[in-house]
Amino acid sequence: MTPEQRQSVLLTLKSPRLLKTEVLAGLVVAMALIPEAIAFSIIAGVDPRLGLFASFTMAVTIAFLGGRPAMISAATGAVALVIAPLVASHGVDYFIAAVILGGLIQVLLAVLGVAKLMRFIPRQVMVGFVNALAILIFMSQVPELLGVPWLVYPLAALGLLIVFGLPRFTTAVPAPLVAIVVLTLITVLAAVVVPTVGDKGELPDSLPSLFIPNIPLNLDTLRIIFPYALALALVGLLESLMTAKLVDDITDTRSSKTRESWGQGAANMVTGFFGGMGGCAMIGQTMINVKASGARTRISTFLAGVFLLILVVALGDIVAIIPMAALVAVMIFVSIATFDWHSIKPSTLKMMPKSETLVMVVTVVATVATHNLAIGVGVGVLTAMVLFARRVAHFVTVERTVLELNGEEVATYVVDGELFFASSNDLYMQFGYAHDPRKVIIDMHASHLWDASTIAVLDAITEKYHHHGKEVDIIGLNDASVLMRERMAGKLGGGH
Repeated sequence: MTPEQRQSVLLTLKSPRLLKTEVLAGLVVAMALIPEAIAFSIIAGVDPRLGLFASFTMAVTIAFLGGRPAMISAATGAVALVIAPLVASHGVDYFIAAVILGGLIQVLLAVLGVAKLMRFIPRQVMVGFVNALAILIFMSQVPELLGVPWLVYPLAALGLLIVFGLPRFTTAVPAPLVAIVVLTLITVLAAVVVPTVGDKGELPDSLPSLFIPNIPLNLDTLRIIFPYALALALVGLLESLMTAKLVDDITDTRSSKTRESWGQGAANMVTGFFGGMGGCAMIGQTMINVKASGARTRISTFLAGVFLLILVVALGDIVAIIPMAALVAVMIFVSIATFDWHSIKPSTLKMMPKSETLVMVVTVVATVATHNLAIGVGVGVLTAMVLFARRVAHFVTVERTVLELNGEEVATYVVDGELFFASSNDLYMQFGYAHDPRKVIIDMHASHLWDASTIAVLDAITEKYHHHGKEVDIIGLNDASVLMRERMAGKLGGGH
């Protein structure tokens, strides 16, 4: 914890108003976590207790070890989807072993500096990520509104009215909490029969305990669990770091992405040893915590985990009667609040370069189509890289002049621009090999050599001139380019 974060926690503990915000935020998040954790357990093919215990241990551990205050980590659909096939093929013990190994891989990746790669994710990929998350959150609620009693619809509408309307009058109590309490009271007092949290699955009646997977410790086991553990580690880290960056923007504060990386790994290892299914940062619950409830410190994250355990173990009978309509209303509110509406305004689209808009759209489509945030972000980054390389490739210019020097004609080419694999391939075609005079100078003071592809092209240009019996001299290279050319020139083979 940084000195600033420690100071923030101390100030919150001393202020009844700020502490109330953190406590109530944690309570709302805990309620929203329960049905999600149960649903993700079902997706993974495991007992609901594994998802609920994971949400408790992830939240509490990351509250102390994470690098992004107020962010919520728990059992997630992304992790459930990645690791579900292992449960079906080898059972729960292998599943838990993969969670523990995945956490260890996350710690190793943190040590290797994987968090620094976040700087290579363009802003439009982030916008696409946020918009795709909002769509996925909304889509995840649609099944809760299909094939249900008609009373669910007015209840959900009332819940939406509360979460959108109450903040205009008061923010003393989080609107999502009020919606949950009001709708629960209505259904209980009116004896209305609608789907409830209890319908999602059986809640645990005991505390989580130490769990050691019963598997053989050999290379065969490692071969089985490693691919799933690696996928869990990469998906979990990407989703967590992207969510942390989003919270940074919302709260105008900075966080340690490296600490968040190894904190996520440690939390998954702790979760595995307590029989949990593993997880990562949760965008929906984080938005409830930060945006809807106004939480800003680790206190809310810690209390979300503690309240969840108390609710499901000690107050399970009460939690079970909460109507799903209340939680659906909260999550629909979160999806609407999360979506970056400014990004699709006609004025924004008109101003934005078409390539930037394309990157955002590709990220959204890939994420929504696969229901996998890692794939969506990966496709978005790849699209941005290709479009950037294509754009930069056209910035290289070659200007030719022919002068008479000491009674001899000399052709001079001035190359201007950054030379790498995309731009240097066209360079070969910019010279008049057969028509140039006997002496040729290629002036590269306004360019820079970035890769082996460029060195190979320069070799090919030189060789082509020599084939026509002409002398070529390459001048003006900066020191870094000279060193690269001296190291690789004539040793790459091939040519044009």
